[in-house]
Amino acid sequence: MRPSLTHRPPFFQHPTALVETALVGAGTRIWAFAHVMKGARIGRDCVIGDHCFVESGVRIGHGVTIKNGVSIWEGVEVGDGAFLGPNATFTNDLRPRSRRSPLVAARYRSRRWLLKTRIGTGATIGANATVLCGIRIGRFAMVAAGSVVTTNVPDHALWAGVPGRAAGNVCRCAGALAFVDGRAKCQECGVVYQKNGSRVRSLR
Repeated sequence: MRPSLTHRPPFFQHPTALVETALVGAGTRIWAFAHVMKGARIGRDCVIGDHCFVESGVRIGHGVTIKNGVSIWEGVEVGDGAFLGPNATFTNDLRPRSRRSPLVAARYRSRRWLLKTRIGTGATIGANATVLCGIRIGRFAMVAAGSVVTTNVPDHALWAGVPGRAAGNVCRCAGALAFVDGRAKCQECGVVYQKNGSRVRSLR
């Protein structure tokens, strides 16, 4: 009698990681002491570092890197190719209270408290940065380490400080962009950009 084959998921799971969802793409690697709750969705070829937590309802795209110590709460959606630095912090409630307290029970009977956050394709959130909820981080934007993000961040913006403010622009390769008369060429990869107000777009 032939032994039955043991089914192995198409992703790597460290023996100490707890993965309660089946919605994990092929090639993804989930490292030590990470916890991914049922109902979370993770794309292909991602890396989730040690001691990360991914709550139910989270959506993570393909090719995302999440470094150690990051907790991602319901309502957060991470676009393809994004990078979340060590201990980056996310929220989903602007006025949080303990829902176990009878004083605020009425507030948590509905889901209106939940504010969604969108991290755009290719964006970077630096180490120890904090992103308040209800915010959109634009495509290929870069949030500097230790920043506190309280407003939407445009595509290709470099955002830094407490509270965070515009501090420049970056290419999709992360090179700095210096605009002259509304145009800039990345000195690292050669891509040309046009800027109109806060809007930056590549011309090829």
